[in-house]
Amino acid sequence: QAPLVESGGGLVQPGGSLRLSCAGSDSGFPLGRYAVGWFHQAPGKERAGVSFIDNSAWGTVTTFYSDSVKGRFTISRDDAKKTVYLQMNELEPEDTGVYYCAADLRVSTVRAGRAVYWGQGTQVTVSS
Repeated sequence: QAPLVESGGGLVQPGGSLRLSCAGSDSGFPLGRYAVGWFHQAPGKERAGVSFIDNSAWGTVTTFYSDSVKGRFTISRDDAKKTVYLQMNELEPEDTGVYYCAADLRVSTVRAGRAVYWGQGTQVTVSS
């Protein structure tokens, strides 16, 4: 099994919302130590970064959003639950695809697509 597990995907109509979750496949996985990113792979296209959140090592959390999702998606983390979320609102058909989460100690490594830990993805389909 992959070290990370995504959940929350499904079929929604345009304009709808979903909340994706990312957690360790092992409940003891220390996700709070890691920067986490969400990636989107549309059908027939390459995987692209969507949103990233740093760990809390410095006492503050920095987030990043791609231009295509800015203002619609929100990334957050609950370290007590060892879970990172991606709240997706105002979903569009172009958001359809598989969403993966990835984690590593450095957010720069995650953003570059070189994270050590990955999930197997969760399918999101936006269609009327």
